[in-house]
Amino acid sequence: MIELRPSLQRGYAEHGWLKSFHSFSFADYYDPQHVQFGNLRVINEDWIAPGMGFGTHPHRDMEIVTYVLEGALAHKDSLGNGAAILPGEVQRMSAGTGIAHSEYNHSRSETTHLLQIWIHPSQRGVMPGYEQKAFGTEEKRGRLRLVASPDGEQGSVSFSADAKIYAGLFDGGESADLAVPPGRLVYVHLAKGELTVNGQALKAGDALKMADESMVQVSKGRDAEVLVFDLAA
Repeated sequence: MIELRPSLQRGYAEHGWLKSFHSFSFADYYDPQHVQFGNLRVINEDWIAPGMGFGTHPHRDMEIVTYVLEGALAHKDSLGNGAAILPGEVQRMSAGTGIAHSEYNHSRSETTHLLQIWIHPSQRGVMPGYEQKAFGTEEKRGRLRLVASPDGEQGSVSFSADAKIYAGLFDGGESADLAVPPGRLVYVHLAKGELTVNGQALKAGDALKMADESMVQVSKGRDAEVLVFDLAA
């Protein structure tokens, strides 16, 4: 089963300083057909205006991954972490028993463009945690690079979720295959450019829901940046 979710079918919110597309039901956007997929709960594509951001707010029992596409995002949290997240970096925050954080675009001129991803944890009530790693362009060029996993495999960030996240950059004749273990779900989100996945042509913001597929095959990229999620059913 392969189901296309076109970009413009996502929920959309416009707050002046924030523009956001919601792949799944979030805030005032509710679609009973798109509440979550497996244990993947949220993919929000956000554009944050210069000098603006999210004030301090709490989270519990969720694995939160932030993936910056353009600009920079300043993070501060109640554990004492403070860092700028840049393109090519993956930040993981385990909310666990409770964490509060803020996120700001401190640039005076550049908009910050990012994806924020929420995945249900394998276990509730874990200790909160934080991790951030950079994955260079050369690591993702023409391949699907593992960037998040339950055990930190291949130098990925680790989280308390039954999921793996892969990131890749594809252009021209570059292609890659990813084997899918039996019984797993796959969600493909194209962040930039154009790409063909399992024969389906995608444009930026499009996604594929996949079940009962043994392989993910990506090819025919045009300045493409893609995330592939291996998920619990």
